[in-house]
Amino acid sequence: MTVSNIDWSKTEKQVAQVAFEKAYDREVNALIAEVREKATAIAEIEDIWRLHNFLSARRHEIDGKYDDRESVLIFVFAGLIKEGWLHMNELEGLESDKLTKVTALSRM
Repeated sequence: MTVSNIDWSKTEKQVAQVAFEKAYDREVNALIAEVREKATAIAEIEDIWRLHNFLSARRHEIDGKYDDRESVLIFVFAGLIKEGWLHMNELEGLESDKLTKVTALSRM
């Protein structure tokens, strides 16, 4: 089984979807809190443009990171664990080979 050609059972798809949504919600909520903090510090027009640039960069990063295609989910989960948005115990229900791959990739 190659990493990009993995079969996902119905149960695994459900576990993956829940974990994916948890990580996304955590990161989005952290972003919202950060934007609120930055917005309260706006004192001049340049602060607005800096906030705009920050948001544009974060949108690009988040849109690229949260790819829910089955062929890349192992890599997505590994990255989310590495960044702290997801925890290995939230992937319980996946086959052990998938968990092993996620664990190994998250340590790289």
